[in-house]
Amino acid sequence: MAERIEQRLEDRIPELEQLERVGLFTRKEIRAVLRKASALEYKIQRRALRKEDFINYIQYEVNLLELIKKRRARIGYSFKKDEIEHSILHRVHSLFNRATGKWKDDVQLWLSHVAFCKQWNAKHQLSKVFSTMLAIHSNKPALWIMAAKWEMETRLSSESARHLFLRALRFHPECPKLYQEYFRMELMHAEKQRKEKKEFEQAKMDLGEFNYSEEILNGEMARIVYRDASQKIKGVEFQLAVLSIAKLFDFTQDLQKEILESLQTRYADDPLTWDFMARRELELGSLQPTEHTTKQEKVSEMAQREERCCAVFDEAVRAVPAEGMWKCYITFCLERYKRKTNSEELKQKRLERTLSVFSKAHESSLLPEALYKQWLQLLLDSNLSEKAVEVAEAATRHFSQSVEMWQMRLQVLIQLKRDDVTQCFEEAIKHVKFKGTLPLWTLWVEWSEGTNSKEDTEALYQRSLHATTPSESVTMKEMYLDWTYRNGGYKKLKRLFTSLCEDRPFSLDFFRKMIQIEKEQESCKMLHLREYYERALREFGSTNTDLWLDYIKEELSHPKGKPENCGSIHWRAMKMLQGDLVEDFVSKYTLLQTGHL
Repeated sequence: MAERIEQRLEDRIPELEQLERVGLFTRKEIRAVLRKASALEYKIQRRALRKEDFINYIQYEVNLLELIKKRRARIGYSFKKDEIEHSILHRVHSLFNRATGKWKDDVQLWLSHVAFCKQWNAKHQLSKVFSTMLAIHSNKPALWIMAAKWEMETRLSSESARHLFLRALRFHPECPKLYQEYFRMELMHAEKQRKEKKEFEQAKMDLGEFNYSEEILNGEMARIVYRDASQKIKGVEFQLAVLSIAKLFDFTQDLQKEILESLQTRYADDPLTWDFMARRELELGSLQPTEHTTKQEKVSEMAQREERCCAVFDEAVRAVPAEGMWKCYITFCLERYKRKTNSEELKQKRLERTLSVFSKAHESSLLPEALYKQWLQLLLDSNLSEKAVEVAEAATRHFSQSVEMWQMRLQVLIQLKRDDVTQCFEEAIKHVKFKGTLPLWTLWVEWSEGTNSKEDTEALYQRSLHATTPSESVTMKEMYLDWTYRNGGYKKLKRLFTSLCEDRPFSLDFFRKMIQIEKEQESCKMLHLREYYERALREFGSTNTDLWLDYIKEELSHPKGKPENCGSIHWRAMKMLQGDLVEDFVSKYTLLQTGHL
């Protein structure tokens, strides 16, 4: 191994001598490079290879290249690149090849090599990297797309890009993204040829030796790709994606028309089709010239466009009466309402339209649960509080098992300071299942703290502990402790803590809260702290190292603490902690002893 390393270091000598001779590096720096290279070489020649060692070596060489580049720019020296940079580049490629050969499944490693090749313009090497990578990772469409894009955009080879896409489609015959990018590539190729032909014609050159097919110039290859894809890939999303790509090119009107007809014929019952057709009305500009139009005329024209959109949506909800269709309609109305405008008339019209669509969807019993919240917020922002109360009540009737709906209704009532809040809470708890009621109880006690008497609030806390699931009651216990301390003082808190300790489960924060409160007392008693730590350790001592360390710190730092207890606490921790936590505890305890923790 030593001989191989010495040979590799000797291979570096010519480039290092050149670096020193041309004044890019000093003799001292050359020695430092050799020492570092020697250390890195030994790491990658070991029997048990590590990926990190290769990455570190590559990173060092890349940094060296960057440094050479900066120093060349500083002194204005641009010669001897074959002897210096090319030698380093060759070594980096070799390192990458060894690493990717050893860890073939690491895609990030391959992509790092690709990025390096692009950065240093190593086109020939990059072509090899893509070829090897795709042979191993042929199951990843994104890599095929990356390789094809590079062939098309960097090497300007439409033929190679097409060949890669066709190979990729043999592995992934139903991948929408592959077809989309293949479709885009064919249109880019057609556009490139159209520009070439135009430039030749402007220069009045003879086109005899150049074969520009009219079919290719008009995007016929892209049409073939689209038709083939349409037979294999179903769904509106693909059709819309292809249509949006076709719109980027100004010679695809016939192709766009074909896609649009296919969309309307095959997916007439899909909400996304209607959504697209409705939104198209916004794009259709006025036939009148817009240079001398007044602000009022522009507002009027925008209002007319939106009316045309809504007319299509109205037809859509009649043709496809489904939740998804109403959601598209409402989303459109909300988007238009949120757009800024200086016209109060247009803003008011948008608000009325949005509220009207919400009402119609609700009356049809097709308003999705998630949209009720937006409807209520819109009503509250518009100061329509009575209507908001009605809508909230209707929502809980329609989705009586939904915690979110009840929570939303209660928040509206609390915000409006209504008298029937308690009654609504009782109704909510009655309708919603036992599990998952924690948000309702937390909202109820928080409201009660600011509204009801202390006795009523305490009774509510007690009730919540029995009405929630054991895992949810943990949160209520923490809130109960906090409220009791704020309103009843330490003595009452201590009695409550002792009472709650009879009923598992607990959270670590439950005990930490008590420890923190004890520390805040003027006469902080170590006896009480020990009690809280011991109770916490019974529950979490096998899974939490910090709890043991905090206990030891307390014994060391408290005026009434007993440092002699630290040994027994340490022994108990070693016995009780599980798995790797023992090693973690030992490390932290050592830091504590040396004063670094």
